[in-house]
Amino acid sequence: MGYVLLAGAIAAEVGATTAMKYSEGFSRLWPSVITVTGYVIAFALLAQTLKTVSVGTAYAIWAGVGTAVIASIGMVFLGEALTAAKVAGIALVIAGVVLLNMGGAH
Repeated sequence: MGYVLLAGAIAAEVGATTAMKYSEGFSRLWPSVITVTGYVIAFALLAQTLKTVSVGTAYAIWAGVGTAVIASIGMVFLGEALTAAKVAGIALVIAGVVLLNMGGAH
């Protein structure tokens, strides 16, 4: 169940971060509301996750998956450049999460 909550936390954080792009510095109401609400939900779900998943594992997955998904959204939907450096960076983030989990972050 902890990993299901973590997936929800990541989804809420990704949605909040994406909405922040459209908030124009928190000057637009609804994207700003979505951003704040998304982060509240994300942290609430992360807090529940930490009841059953170790903090190192949860945070590694949270940060790695969130970063990779946001970078991908930027490139696919927001017109950000797809460069070899970005692809390599995403691959390294994912590899880092895998390595932390294999190395006993549990």
